[in-house]
Amino acid sequence: MNRKQPYDMAISVATRFIDDQSMPADNRYVFAYTITIQNTGEVAAQLLSRHWIITDGNGKVQEVVGDGVVGEKPHMRPGEEFRYTSGAILETSVGTMRGSYRMVADDGTEFDAEIPQFTLSIPRTLH
Repeated sequence: MNRKQPYDMAISVATRFIDDQSMPADNRYVFAYTITIQNTGEVAAQLLSRHWIITDGNGKVQEVVGDGVVGEKPHMRPGEEFRYTSGAILETSVGTMRGSYRMVADDGTEFDAEIPQFTLSIPRTLH
């Protein structure tokens, strides 16, 4: 029996390597990621803040905490989604990101929407 949760967000991610902004000779690899957040719960909620843990291929960890996403604090009713694109710069050609969004439901309940870990990597090239 699959019962709907009152507070639930589905998060999906698409990534891409930004070749023209990257400088591998200088250990600079630029990635864009597009996140889709869908309110799959039963209560409308607003995104308050984000918390990212970014790990590069050398194991170097950056933590990023901030208000909203891309200057916005989207409010989503059940079934609605919000999509945005942002970026990350790594010193290696591969890395991972994971984290969470702090949400507040219209009834005042605060909860975290987990962002599953995803990989940033340059596309494999065949010669």
